[in-house]
Amino acid sequence: MALVLAASAAAQDVASDTPADAVTQAQETEALAPTEPTPPPPPPAPSRARPDVSSDEGGLWGMSDRAEMDARASGQLERDPALNAYLRDVACRVAATYCGDIRLYVMNRPYFNASMAPNGYMEVWSGLLLRAEDEAQLAFVLGHETVHYAEQHSLEQQRIMRGRANAAMVFSLLASAAGVGVVGDIVYLGTIASFFGFSRENESEADMLGFEHARVAGYDTQAGHTLWTHLIAETQASDNPDVRRMETRASIFRTHPLSADRVEALQERAQSASGGETHRERYRAAIRPFLDDWLRADLRRRDYGQTAIVLDRLAAHGEDVGVVEYYRGEINRIRRGEGDRERAVQHYANAITHPDAPAAAWRELGEYAARDSRNEEAVAYFSAYLERAPNAGDRALVEARVAQLSGGGQ
Repeated sequence: MALVLAASAAAQDVASDTPADAVTQAQETEALAPTEPTPPPPPPAPSRARPDVSSDEGGLWGMSDRAEMDARASGQLERDPALNAYLRDVACRVAATYCGDIRLYVMNRPYFNASMAPNGYMEVWSGLLLRAEDEAQLAFVLGHETVHYAEQHSLEQQRIMRGRANAAMVFSLLASAAGVGVVGDIVYLGTIASFFGFSRENESEADMLGFEHARVAGYDTQAGHTLWTHLIAETQASDNPDVRRMETRASIFRTHPLSADRVEALQERAQSASGGETHRERYRAAIRPFLDDWLRADLRRRDYGQTAIVLDRLAAHGEDVGVVEYYRGEINRIRRGEGDRERAVQHYANAITHPDAPAAAWRELGEYAARDSRNEEAVAYFSAYLERAPNAGDRALVEARVAQLSGGGQ
């Protein structure tokens, strides 16, 4: 005991002899010392055990496993860790107790689509992310798909179809469509979706319960009916008269349309439970790095009326104007209708006044200037393009154009 007291007294003597500023400096150094990052918490356990392979549900899981393996190997899989982490976080917010079941894959496909298979494999397509205006709209869709999973709507539909004569044919299509490239991948997924297409009652239930999932998670209650209304407007804006005559679907694979009663039911529900946040800024920050690629892919669909609607919504809050104006120019350049040339030039000119304009806007202005024999102006635009895109794949060609327009080429 005496030794302990003596040691304690000695320690106090040392401490009393230490200057106060030295103690403070030591404390600050300790506070500034790097610390190991806290590892993320492990994902929660799945809510349900894997069913027996011989059961109806086990068979569905087997088909879903096969589709999931195809998704993992697909060249269309978006592997960006930040985007994937963000989407998983939103999915878990609305999935609640089913968070541990979700294995989410972002696919670079320019169509509005999300799905959750019976085994917990979820896909979200870039066309959906491009069209959702905010996190609340995304959350509503993910909540909708979680309800299909939670209520086992696929199993319900499988049992309804089990006795039908065409069931064997569908399974044969599934087997033959898998593994034959991009088109085969889409056919494969489409066949699955057609085979397990949900009933009108299933869709209405997913709307209402998905709404509730999103509301409980604190999201804007207007999101669901707003998103469905926008999809209907996009259908009506299509360049294709056949598309305009079709009823809108919330997915290219859905068997039941976005009927007026579904939209009205969501609107009535929202009016009785108003509130919540959109988290638009957070959502836009997450998707901003991908807008250029996603819009380019959307243009390849060659439905410029629909793409124009998407661009209008992206520009609604005055964000990403350089990117939006560039792609408005691209619509006019590619379409080549009456007055499109002048509109294209104006949109490109608008684009380059904004810091986020794609470098290609300067190249296109250079092309128009060169066609009008405004060589000096064309050289300036091409040079600006090369400065902004030093690793451009067409650099050698553009440099040759500059030399020619400057009088140094043939």
